[in-house]
Amino acid sequence: MMRIAVPSKGRLREPTIQLLHDAGLAPETPGDRALAFPCGNAPVEGLLVRADDVPEYVQDGVVDCGITGIDIVRESGANVVELVRLGYGRCSLEAAVPNESQLASLADLRGARVATSFPRLARELLPDVELVDVHGSVELAPRLGLAEAIVDLVSSGSTLRTNGLRSIGTLLESEAVLIGPPENAGAGAQLAGVFRSVVEARGARYLMLNAPTKSLELICSLVPGSRSPSVLPLAEPGMVAVHSVVPAEEVWRLLPALEEAGATSILLVPLERMLG
Repeated sequence: MMRIAVPSKGRLREPTIQLLHDAGLAPETPGDRALAFPCGNAPVEGLLVRADDVPEYVQDGVVDCGITGIDIVRESGANVVELVRLGYGRCSLEAAVPNESQLASLADLRGARVATSFPRLARELLPDVELVDVHGSVELAPRLGLAEAIVDLVSSGSTLRTNGLRSIGTLLESEAVLIGPPENAGAGAQLAGVFRSVVEARGARYLMLNAPTKSLELICSLVPGSRSPSVLPLAEPGMVAVHSVVPAEEVWRLLPALEEAGATSILLVPLERMLG
């Protein structure tokens, strides 16, 4: 039985549960207060723990692997390895100052008092500042006169704007990540491969279309990707079907171009898994 630690609450919980569902490991949770659950279709047990505790659980061998944020892993200093990045929970650790401040870049923070709840990361990434370790509402520190700047996680930036702050630099980009112990990372390798297939599929679409043979070269040149599309003859003379996997982010640009090139019956469908 493989054990995986997953966040019990917070912004990573629901996307992580959804990832398990999409990977065919639907949690069989007996109730909202359950702290452990078996995963369907595989010998995997999930443990619901605080996201901040996941690195320590993995390091100490309590679980075989775990899901948490890169920022939490780095701040913990735990001896773990990154198995696969999961593509959700994206945020950044940023330095911010009051709108009226004369500080304009990370270099300007040299010697400044900086409030943060990420002292390890701030000390590593901003070695020439005076740190003020705070917990809770870090954004209030400049207003209370505790610090000239802050270092905190930022998602949309709305919290900074609401509190009269502006970012002057990014220290770390973060997202959800599957981690394992360095001495036994292979235990989570299979799970990492399953998760990777789901993550890659989320960023792609399966494209199908019909096209006249005379337009095939142009249409194939428009379709992004490292592999050539599949081309199948149709019953109608002079017509072929083109199938390919394309990046989801390219769809808005791709569809009008394909129509202009002569493609018809264009169909895009989501993917569940993508291997290789």
